[in-house]
Amino acid sequence: MHRKVYRLLLSLLLPVVFGTGMRYVMDVFEAWDLLGVMSIAFLFFVPFGMGFLLVWVAAYEQSQRRDFAVIMPWASLAIFLGVTISLRLEGWACWLMAFPLFMLASSLGGLTGRGMRRRNHERKNIHVSLLLLLPVFISPIEQWIGNIPGRYKAYTYIDIQAPKNRIWPLVTRVSDINAEENKAGITRWLLFPQPVRAELDKEGTGGFRKAVFTGGLVFDETVEDYRHQEFMRFTIKANPYDIPSTTMDEHIVIGGKFFDVLNGTYDLEQVNDSTCRLHLYSNFKLSTTFNWYASIWAGWIMEDIQDNILQVIRRRAEGPL
Repeated sequence: MHRKVYRLLLSLLLPVVFGTGMRYVMDVFEAWDLLGVMSIAFLFFVPFGMGFLLVWVAAYEQSQRRDFAVIMPWASLAIFLGVTISLRLEGWACWLMAFPLFMLASSLGGLTGRGMRRRNHERKNIHVSLLLLLPVFISPIEQWIGNIPGRYKAYTYIDIQAPKNRIWPLVTRVSDINAEENKAGITRWLLFPQPVRAELDKEGTGGFRKAVFTGGLVFDETVEDYRHQEFMRFTIKANPYDIPSTTMDEHIVIGGKFFDVLNGTYDLEQVNDSTCRLHLYSNFKLSTTFNWYASIWAGWIMEDIQDNILQVIRRRAEGPL
């Protein structure tokens, strides 16, 4: 009985050691552009190796159960999550966004380990070693290819039962947003900074707008095109060096190496005599080798931020004078 418990614990913890070691190695060599955490090598092949290793070390009877090979690697991932957060190797937001991909990859690794053990009772450890070293082999290739820039758009709108002259002042300048007004969804769940206020020095092209968020996050915005009570387009610039390290993880910091917001646009449309439709859309840039996955999360995040601001404007515009 004790031997089975020991074997199970070993199969759970050894992948955590492997994953944590890989995270350290990736972090050290990232500064030399040899390896990288923001890579398919880390996001897919490290959890793949963790799942494979768990099944390879587990008792043979357990390793041949499909449910064990698929689900049990998630337990190691959960421990890995706790270890990397406690050691401040990763932030909460990064982990939550990566976890679905980690779960899929670790399950595929578990199923691969299950198949290899079935075909090969006498373990060929050299094959295992090469498989576990795939992240180290693949990451330099990704670094050599380089990140692939991609531009994306987040579009939101809201209908407001109020006249334009009531809505527009709430668009150009947003007074302090209190906790009760903040109705953020996914960004609150990810512990992202929340909007506080927006200030504009003058209405018109060339105006300077400052959007302030919690945690010391500030966007400097310059109005590029302006039509009173109709349209306002502005560039957005965030200086990543001015953002406290405790506010956002370095891999998802706005204005950083991998993610940046380029511009935003408010468009106010008269729908009928009593209703206006306020459109808000932004363009953002991603520079990773897995934009196909990162763009899903980035789009949700940007749309949640925008929708939250639009709801604040609607409640204020439709509220008492």
